[in-house]
Amino acid sequence: MSIEVNGKTIETDEEGYLLNPDDWDEEVAKELVRQHEAAGHRKVTEEGWRMIQYFRDYYEQHQTHPSMHKLLTERAHLEGKHFEDEKSFRDHLYELFPHGPIRMLSKLAGLPNPEHEVET
Repeated sequence: MSIEVNGKTIETDEEGYLLNPDDWDEEVAKELVRQHEAAGHRKVTEEGWRMIQYFRDYYEQHQTHPSMHKLLTERAHLEGKHFEDEKSFRDHLYELFPHGPIRMLSKLAGLPNPEHEVET
């Protein structure tokens, strides 16, 4: 499978994850988000874009996807508003990305499918 961005073909797997994370850039991100929203998912907010960038940065630094636990412990950095505890932030993440925040954010960030790497 593939997506077209600015006349360039970007290869994806059957679920739409980029095969080469280095193909990701701002225009590719916009296309992934457009497809995400066209599939009936919630609109990606500014907060969602911050989380997408966090996933890119984390993956670049650690060569692995952040776990849900890591995402929850980083909530003060990511949320832009106050949550009293990890459970309320986790619930918020599932409101934004109901089909699994880790999987959905990894896909939008152009990262490989985290299916076998982290729990969603």
